[in-house]
Amino acid sequence: MHENKKPIANPMVVLREEFDDWALLFDPDANDIFAVDPVSVFIWKRLDGRHTAEDILMELREDCDDAPGDALNHINEFIGELEKSGLAGYEVKQARTDGAA
Repeated sequence: MHENKKPIANPMVVLREEFDDWALLFDPDANDIFAVDPVSVFIWKRLDGRHTAEDILMELREDCDDAPGDALNHINEFIGELEKSGLAGYEVKQARTDGAA
């Protein structure tokens, strides 16, 4: 897994919030739509390259009184599913080619 990495949502994917805090993620490249529940929306909104899965868990526990003990596993699984679908990923640092460190 990507420990201490900060996932980033694919900027091409559109989040369309629906009623009761459910939402749709639309991937125009694949022409696919994914339905996501309120907790997944909460996670998606934090995939900005500044939050680790642990950061998201801390915010979730602050926001929700009844977050399950295995919430971090669920967060990581959701991020992993997004990554496999091309909806999220991780910043890749490229090596410099000019000899500088």
